[in-house]
Amino acid sequence: MAERRARPDAKSARKSGWRRALTPPSTPPADRRDQDPEPSAAEPAEAGSVVQAALYRDGVRVSTPASLAETFRELRDETDGMAWIGLARPTEDELLSLAAEFDLHPLAVEDAMEAHQRPKLERYGETLFVVLRAARYLDAAEEVDFGELHVFVGPDFVITVRHGAAPDLSAVRRRMEDTPELLRLGPEAVLYAILDSVVDGYVPVVTGVQNDIDEIETEVFRGDPEVSRRIYELSREMVEFQRATRPLVSMLHSLMAGFAKYGTDEELQRYLRDVADHVTHTSERVDGFRQALADILTVNATLVTQQQNAEMRALAEAGFEQNEEIKKISSWAAILFAPTLVGTIYGMNFDHMPELHWLLGYPFAIVLMAVVCTSLYVVFKRRDWL
Repeated sequence: MAERRARPDAKSARKSGWRRALTPPSTPPADRRDQDPEPSAAEPAEAGSVVQAALYRDGVRVSTPASLAETFRELRDETDGMAWIGLARPTEDELLSLAAEFDLHPLAVEDAMEAHQRPKLERYGETLFVVLRAARYLDAAEEVDFGELHVFVGPDFVITVRHGAAPDLSAVRRRMEDTPELLRLGPEAVLYAILDSVVDGYVPVVTGVQNDIDEIETEVFRGDPEVSRRIYELSREMVEFQRATRPLVSMLHSLMAGFAKYGTDEELQRYLRDVADHVTHTSERVDGFRQALADILTVNATLVTQQQNAEMRALAEAGFEQNEEIKKISSWAAILFAPTLVGTIYGMNFDHMPELHWLLGYPFAIVLMAVVCTSLYVVFKRRDWL
C-alpha cells in the first residue's frame, strides 16, 4: 500500500513534468525583446501543427512566418506588432516553446494540452485564457459535432489551440484582415471575432436541431418504434450543447465587467455585448430544446402505453369472442351428444335388450332423445351459452 501511494499515475507524472518544464527559473529573465534573436534549442525549427502564424501592425498583415521560431524572432523585432498563431492539436514541445516565449501559465498550458475542458475564462496576469466549445451540425448524420478551442490572449499575441474540426478560424482570420480598423484594436478584437464565430456557428446547429425535433414529433404521433432512441440521442447532444453555451453567458458577463478596468475600446464593448445577447438567446433556445425533448419523451411513453393498452384490450376482446364461440360449439356438441349416445346404445344389436322387443321401445327412445336435447338446450340458453 505504501508503494502504491508513492507511485504517481501516468497522467500526474506527465502534468508534473509540464509544471517543471514551465516553471520559470529563480533568477528573473530579461525582457524577451532584449534577448538574443536566435531561436533556442527548445524552439522547433518547423511546427507541423501550426495552421497559420502571422504578424500584424496597425491591423495589416506584415509577415507570414513559416515556423514558430521565425514568428518569435520577427515578433521581437516588431515593437508595435501583434502575433496571431493558430495551432491544431499541437505537440507538447510546441506548447512548451510557446509557454516559454510568451510566459504562459503552467495550468493553462496543461489545460490546452489535455483538452476536454469545460468552457471557462481565466486571467493569469496580463494573459487571458479562454476555453470555448464550438459546434457544427452534420446534415448527413443528423447529429451535432463538438470541437474545443483554447485561446491565449496577451498584450501583443493571440494563440489559438484547436481540438476538433470546428470552428473554421481561417474564416475568422480573413474577416479580420478584411476589416483592418477592427483588427487594429489588438488581441481583444481577435478574441471578439473568435467568440463571434463560435456563437454564430451555433445558429445552424439550432436550426438543425429544431428540424430534428419537428421530425421527431411527427414520428412520435406516427408511432415509429425507433423514435425513442432518436429522442434519447438528441437529448444527450442537447446536454453537451447546454454545457457549451450556458457557461458562455457568465464568461461574457465577466469579460464585460472588466471593460473599465482594462480600458476596452468602446466600439469593441458594443460588439462583445452583441455576442453576449446572441449567446443568451442561444442558451435559452437550448434550454427550450431540452424541455421540449423531455415533454416529447413523456408524450411518446404515454402513446406507447396507450397503444399497448389498446392491443391488450383487442386481445382481450378477441379472447372473449373466441370464448363465446367455444361456448356455443360446446353447447351444441353436448346437445347432439345425447341422441348420439342413445342411438349408439340401441344400435349395438345385443340379443338380450328388452327394449328392442318392446312395442313402445322405438317411440320411447325418440322421446328420450328429445327430452334430453331440450333439457340441455334450456339449460345452456339460461346460462347464455346459446
